[in-house]
Amino acid sequence: MQILLPIHILGGTIALLSAIMAILSEKGKKIHVLSGRTFFWSMLTIFLTAIPMSIITSNIFLFLIAFFSFYFAFAGIRFARNRKGIATTSDWIAVGLMILSGVGMWTLAAVLFMNNNSMYIPLLVFGFGAIVLGYGDFKSHKNKTAIGKERIVRHLVSMIAGTIAVITAVLVVNVKIEPVWIWWVLPTVLIFPVIIWWRIKVMK
Repeated sequence: MQILLPIHILGGTIALLSAIMAILSEKGKKIHVLSGRTFFWSMLTIFLTAIPMSIITSNIFLFLIAFFSFYFAFAGIRFARNRKGIATTSDWIAVGLMILSGVGMWTLAAVLFMNNNSMYIPLLVFGFGAIVLGYGDFKSHKNKTAIGKERIVRHLVSMIAGTIAVITAVLVVNVKIEPVWIWWVLPTVLIFPVIIWWRIKVMK
């Protein structure tokens, strides 16, 4: 843990900064591409440190969130690169794990609910997001529709969702508030409408 945690925090810091840079920079330009790649590798670092930490501490919540968060960065960079819309084996595995993580979150939410633990609330929200967005990507892979504007939209949704995950983690760790579940849900509630608006704008 003494080795993994500092690396995990560093990955989160770089991920947040690179996400901001990617959002503010002009799409398609070199700095946007470089920022996006940096964001992906930072999210991979977060994932590769979160998994062993969750196992060491027997934290199922962190284990599921790790898969959920990293999927967005993975899907985001895949939609950016895959202009033909043809899914690879890694795409199918990733989307399958995403949907399974959603089912896992709902299962854990049921357990926490029965034990009067309010953390079931963010698990319900994230589980819903994992299943809905995962199934949407699954249909996109199956029908090979992730081309043109649809590809850009899926790239956008995935990367912004990954950014929400990083912002959430920063708030949860650094800002204390009661009840705790508020910081877990608030960034999603505030930013997701922006994703919907931008999606409509791009498709038009």
